[in-house]
Amino acid sequence: MRRLLVSVVILAVVSGCWFRKTPETPDVVVYKYTPASTLGPGDVFEVKVYDEKELSGIYRVSSAGSISFPLIGKVQVKGMTSTDAADLIQGQLGKKYLRNPQVSIFIKEYNSKKISVFGQVSKPGTFKYEDNMSVTQAVSMAGGFTKMAAKDDTNVTRIEAGREKKYPVPVESIAQGKTRNFYLQPGDIVYVPESIW
Repeated sequence: MRRLLVSVVILAVVSGCWFRKTPETPDVVVYKYTPASTLGPGDVFEVKVYDEKELSGIYRVSSAGSISFPLIGKVQVKGMTSTDAADLIQGQLGKKYLRNPQVSIFIKEYNSKKISVFGQVSKPGTFKYEDNMSVTQAVSMAGGFTKMAAKDDTNVTRIEAGREKKYPVPVESIAQGKTRNFYLQPGDIVYVPESIW
C-alpha cells in the first residue's frame, strides 16, 4: 500500500512538471509600430488660436520633441497626435491667460516619420513612413531587390533607448510566408547587402 501511495505521489509530481505551462516568449518590439499620425522632431504644424492672431503661427518640433509657445513656454508634443497637442495648448492657455480658448492644429510636414532603404534595391532612398509599415512594403517602395541582393541577409537598424540596434530580417522567407512579417518604426534604416555567391 505504501509503495502504491509513493508511486501515485511521484506520478502527480511528474505530471505537474509535464503539464506546467512554459513561459511564453514576450512580443518583440520589432513587431510593434508607431502611428504615423503622432508628432516627432522635425515635424512642422500650424497652430490657430481663435480670435488671437498673435498666438497663431507655424512651429517646428525641436530635436527634444517640444516647441516654444507664446505665454506658456516649452510644450512637449513628441508622441502626441495633433488633437492631443491642441488640447494641451488650449488647456495651458485657459489656466492663466485666456477665457475659453479655441485651439486647432494643422500638420504641414511629417518630417519625423521617415524610413530609409539602402543597399541592393533598385531605388534606394528615404521614404515616408506609413502606419503598420512592413519591411516588405519598404523594399517594394524602393523598387524591389536587385539581382545581386542577399534577400534573407537584410537587416534593420533602429535606435532604442539611445542605442543603435540591428535586427536580421529574412525578407525572402517573409515573402514566402515562412516567417512573420517585420514591422518598421519611424527612423528605421533597412539595408540589403550584396550576395557573395
